[in-house]
Amino acid sequence: MSKRRITPEEAMEIYKREMRGKLKIYLGYAPGVGKTYSMLVEGNRLLATGKKIAIGYLEDHNRPETRSQVKNLPVLPRKKIEYMDRTFDEVDVEAVVNYDPDIVLIDELAHTNIHGSKNEKRYQDVTEILDKGIDVYSTLNIQHLESLNDRIYDITNVQVNETVPDNVLENADIEIVDVTPENLRIRMEKGEIYNRETARRALKNFFREGNLSALREIALRQIAEEVDDDVIRYKKSKGITAHWHTMERVLVCISSNPKAARVIRHGARIARKYKCAFYVLDVNYTGLFAKKMSERDIKGLDENKKLALKLGAEIHSREGKSVSSEIIKFVEEMGVTQIILGHSGRSTVTRLFRGSTINKIIEHSKYAEVRVIPWQNK
Repeated sequence: MSKRRITPEEAMEIYKREMRGKLKIYLGYAPGVGKTYSMLVEGNRLLATGKKIAIGYLEDHNRPETRSQVKNLPVLPRKKIEYMDRTFDEVDVEAVVNYDPDIVLIDELAHTNIHGSKNEKRYQDVTEILDKGIDVYSTLNIQHLESLNDRIYDITNVQVNETVPDNVLENADIEIVDVTPENLRIRMEKGEIYNRETARRALKNFFREGNLSALREIALRQIAEEVDDDVIRYKKSKGITAHWHTMERVLVCISSNPKAARVIRHGARIARKYKCAFYVLDVNYTGLFAKKMSERDIKGLDENKKLALKLGAEIHSREGKSVSSEIIKFVEEMGVTQIILGHSGRSTVTRLFRGSTINKIIEHSKYAEVRVIPWQNK
């Protein structure tokens, strides 16, 4: 069979993707960890290699260490916008495009532009520049990621209003900029991040050690997930099915059986221990011996799913003529490392005709560990 030819529209989309600039984000867990400093250091390094680099927007917060790293980097003019009898500076997208650098450095990706700007948010300015084929290096704190907004509030009791959609990070190269909470607080106390009065208030609020430790863990996990997603995409593109055990992933297989709650809780404890992905899967059997689910069965399955969601699981459903085959497919697709099952509730007759699901999973699960949990303690 001949391969389908792509349409002109599809070819144009492919061309646009290939010609689009690349985004690199220096990601941190709090102000002052060194994101802008690191970005400037890299900019100067690339400038020395002959790359055409420019600063499109820099926010140095009056920090001498940051200012000292500008060095020989060309600084492009900012766009001046008048609002309420004041003049504000924003990224001048046109100036960046006209200068046509290989890479432009633009600080604070989550920034909200002043009223009267073409775009509401700075990441939208960056998107325009990327569409012109110019690479952009930018900075971002983890608390500005949209999907983490509620979680950040629960930790810090601070409502973050400036956020960036998660899809902005999808194809970005992310570099984590890290420093221990202890060192960050020392820098704060010395007045290296904010003036001493502002620092004193910050240390009692957002910069409490517990807050910083939690935010740091979230940032490190975010980058681990990004790297893990890259590994999965690479394996799929190369047709690699073998497990590369880079990160734990726990799968609990459930049915409508109310005793499955015990298995779900067991899986949740393991996922918490490893602080890893936690999946719950139910498979609707459609084979010869399939029975229609009763109202009681439907209610039982719903209750098990509700419990799984409450315990932080990602819920998935499949259907097929072989429960074990669907489970194994899911394991291979998601890179599951631990499969948690409950004791089989099948009758002897059913096992005679259909075999044991548990035995089949153990037999065909090449890379994942299989745990069988008793329905109740003896």
